Amino acid sequence: MAGHEFMMTRTTEAARHPAVFAAAFGTGRVAAVEAMYEPDALLVPEPGNPVSGPARAAASERFLALGLPIEVRPKHVYTAGDIALLIVDWTIEGTGPDGAPVHIEGTATDVARRGEDGTWRYVIDNPFGVAETAP
Repeated sequence: MAGHEFMMTRTTEAARHPAVFAAAFGTGRVAAVEAMYEPDALLVPEPGNPVSGPARAAASERFLALGLPIEVRPKHVYTAGDIALLIVDWTIEGTGPDGAPVHIEGTATDVARRGEDGTWRYVIDNPFGVAETAP
């Protein structure tokens, strides 16, 4: 589909946003993952290192390069108007492209916002929550 922007369907329910993100992640396409974020959103791919813009896409690409799905298990979803706090356990597990076992997990502390179109996007995606270092 050269020349066409990849579109990923977002959700109108804050509690479903993690599952929609997991589906986007499962495509293996950074454009699908990027569609889950507001343009200026932050991703914290490792504790203490927030990134945005092209650096966010590059960090997402490193996770996608594992070639493995992400499993998400929302624990808490708190919504106040158009803002949601999402606490989500997640796991990426399997055999990586180099044949080595992969096991990465965390409890994300994320903030999403409902856009003018009624769908949710990450404003802050902090996959390792309050961890001091990434596993």
